[in-house]
Amino acid sequence: MSGNMGMEQLIPIVNKLQDAFTQLGVHMQLDLPQIAVVGGQSAGKSSVLENFVGRDFLPRGSGIVTRRPLILQLINSPTEHAEFLHCKGKKFVDFDEVRREIEAETDRVTGSNKGISNIPINLRVYSPHVLNLTLIDLPGLTKVPIGDQPADIEQQIRAMIMQFISRDNCLILAVTPANTDLANSDALKLAKEVDPAGIRTIGVITKLDLMDDGTDARDILENKLLPLRRGYIGVVNRSQKDIEGRKDIKAALAAERKFFLSHPSYRHLADRLGTPYLQRVLNQQLTNHIRDTLPSLREKLQKQQLTLEKDVEQYKHFRPDDPAIKTKAMLQMIQQLQSDFERTIEGSGSALINTMELSGGAKINRLFHERFPFEIVKMEFDEKELRKEIAFAIRNIHGIRVGLFTPDMAFEAIVKKQIARLKEPSLKCVDLVVAELSNVVRVCTDKMARYPRLREETERIISTHVRQREQICKEQIILLIDCELAYMNTNHEDFIGFANAQQSSENSVKAGRKIGNQVIRKGYMNIHNLGIMKGGARDYWFVLTSDNISWFKDEEEREKKYMLPLDGLKLRDIEQGFMSRRHSFALFNPEGRNVYKDFKQLELSCENQDEVDSWKASFLRAGVYPEKQTEQANGEEGRVSVDWLDGESQVEGGQPRPETEGGEGMASMDPQLERQVETIRNLVDSYMKIVTKTTRDLVPKTIMMLIINHAKDFINGELLAHLYASGDQSQMMEESPEEALKREEMLRMYHACKEALRIIGDVSMATVSTPVPPPVKNDWLASGLDNPRLSPPSPGGPRRTPIQPTPVGASSRAPPPPPASSRPAPNIPNRPGGGMPPMPPGRPGGAGLPPPLIPTRRQ
Repeated sequence: MSGNMGMEQLIPIVNKLQDAFTQLGVHMQLDLPQIAVVGGQSAGKSSVLENFVGRDFLPRGSGIVTRRPLILQLINSPTEHAEFLHCKGKKFVDFDEVRREIEAETDRVTGSNKGISNIPINLRVYSPHVLNLTLIDLPGLTKVPIGDQPADIEQQIRAMIMQFISRDNCLILAVTPANTDLANSDALKLAKEVDPAGIRTIGVITKLDLMDDGTDARDILENKLLPLRRGYIGVVNRSQKDIEGRKDIKAALAAERKFFLSHPSYRHLADRLGTPYLQRVLNQQLTNHIRDTLPSLREKLQKQQLTLEKDVEQYKHFRPDDPAIKTKAMLQMIQQLQSDFERTIEGSGSALINTMELSGGAKINRLFHERFPFEIVKMEFDEKELRKEIAFAIRNIHGIRVGLFTPDMAFEAIVKKQIARLKEPSLKCVDLVVAELSNVVRVCTDKMARYPRLREETERIISTHVRQREQICKEQIILLIDCELAYMNTNHEDFIGFANAQQSSENSVKAGRKIGNQVIRKGYMNIHNLGIMKGGARDYWFVLTSDNISWFKDEEEREKKYMLPLDGLKLRDIEQGFMSRRHSFALFNPEGRNVYKDFKQLELSCENQDEVDSWKASFLRAGVYPEKQTEQANGEEGRVSVDWLDGESQVEGGQPRPETEGGEGMASMDPQLERQVETIRNLVDSYMKIVTKTTRDLVPKTIMMLIINHAKDFINGELLAHLYASGDQSQMMEESPEEALKREEMLRMYHACKEALRIIGDVSMATVSTPVPPPVKNDWLASGLDNPRLSPPSPGGPRRTPIQPTPVGASSRAPPPPPASSRPAPNIPNRPGGGMPPMPPGRPGGAGLPPPLIPTRRQ
């Protein structure tokens, strides 16, 4: 194969880079430029592409031969063959067969009567002599439809060409035959539209051997006439006779070389003309592109190498069978676990803080001070049922006698029953704390994933210890409750005593309930029913104090919307709507009064359930309690709510507690019994406040001491001993297959990264970039090509020729004289326009044709 030598020199460089990146596992996209040929019909576009590849495989002939875009993908491969996308699996070794398949596939879609189609033919050529490139052979520009071609053939072909050459990584070969007027070149006009700076446009002049005798394209090839930034390159392709005579490309290149060396007008330009030079220019463009891509690739590699170095440091001298290294790794991981567990529970200012949700110590704190108190208050009891039990207890204690005094035993019996109910929320708090501790341990052992057996054994040992401590803690909490049940300390300083219990008045109910108007919580909540009149729910900034709740427009608290007193209000849960993602609750007045304007309740919502629970706990601190189910069921007014958190009985609605029926067997209650029930009820409230306060204080302390602190001490002091006692350390420290693979992969990537950086350095040394040529004055493309009747001006003023004397009287606006050479001016066929340019001064009237494309100035 007579290939492209410049391309073959680039192949090893690209292959080295590709191999290095393939080993590295990094996707290297050099994205070499596509090369598209644009030009008129029968300008020689396909021949130019064939010469670049060095293979004879494209259809040839007169008229429109390329009637569908051919996307030719060159792929570097050890073997040489071709494949079509529409013939999957079929390999073409004979390139004559490839040409026939292109012709057949073209006819299949467009017919055999000169029709065209924008559906491309995809051909892949595998060869050891090519780079991974994409070449695009496009149909030639035509203006008059023939055969089956549509009326708008020119617009269709133009749109098809623009689709390909508009891409920034497409080199444009603007092909123009030398035997036509360059000023009429549609290829140059299209190239100018998509590449106004001329960075990726190369002019190619074909058919130099077919120019009329006595004419040449010297001014064009010297880039003096209609200059391009990258200039023009002349080529001589094989004629149709040569192709039919099976003249190979190598012989054609030799003939081309001989033509340029022997032609008097091109002899001095021979080293910058011809197919080999076009190949060198294009290959230099590929080299420039590769070199331009290398800095970003180098930067990408250097970043990856820096990232890998930290991880690789521990692997560089790693020997999996070394017991010392395994022991050291185990000790390091246990130490890391100890510090992580300590930091998670106690809190830390490190950068590893979870910013998405509460976890570890913060979540346990919330369980202690928000969830646990709320669970205690949520304990339901029926006020009517409680008073009935007190009445029964009093009467049963008196027996057959009529009691004159309120019996102590009734108080004790009722209080013990209420104290026993504290076990459930207390034990539930233990369960929640243990669950969170398990999550903390699981997160902290994530760094042991490299050794799955060690991680599994560590989690098992810690979990077993925590479960043991959980059982001890629960027993201790039950013991605390049993201690409360064992002895009723009625001499407690906070206990109201019998004398005070008998006084129930509106003033004594709320005495000492709140100290000052302290701010309890601030934050955003959404008001639903208030926003409906204004077009929907909206968020407000809420400030909750011990006396009231206010809401503002925003957190600046400048524009207060409303202030709602909390006296007599309660909390109620609201069912979440089918489409709603928000969690809601409401403030309401149990007596049915309006809470705000005409609204019976104030509906509030938060983003998630955790926020709702937190707000509810804050309302508890402000003395607003959840609604009891029994209140909804019985619907009684003036029922007493138990304020065990703040320890005072509240007479709702400011009225004394009404007489309560004794239930079954008690048609009515005598006044003395009623007073005794009321006294016991007040005593129960007072004593339960003391017990609840103690429980709220001691349960978190018990959990902290018996579970959390023990767990920390166990991990710090005993975990390592348990690990050594649990089995063979060498088996425990076996790497997981995934980790071993990861280690090998990391080391391989690290070395491949270093190798790729070395190769990039070698490539930078082995190749040379050529600077982009300076811009040229090419405004002729915007004027001359739009109106072919106007001859384009010469670039940069008159051509540099030997100074000749100008006859006296000649106009200073006249064009410069022609060069002093014996060669005749080229014949410009089909020149539009009727007039001829004015003769230069001093030129005989009949001395042949004027020089080509000399700018004319209208007087």
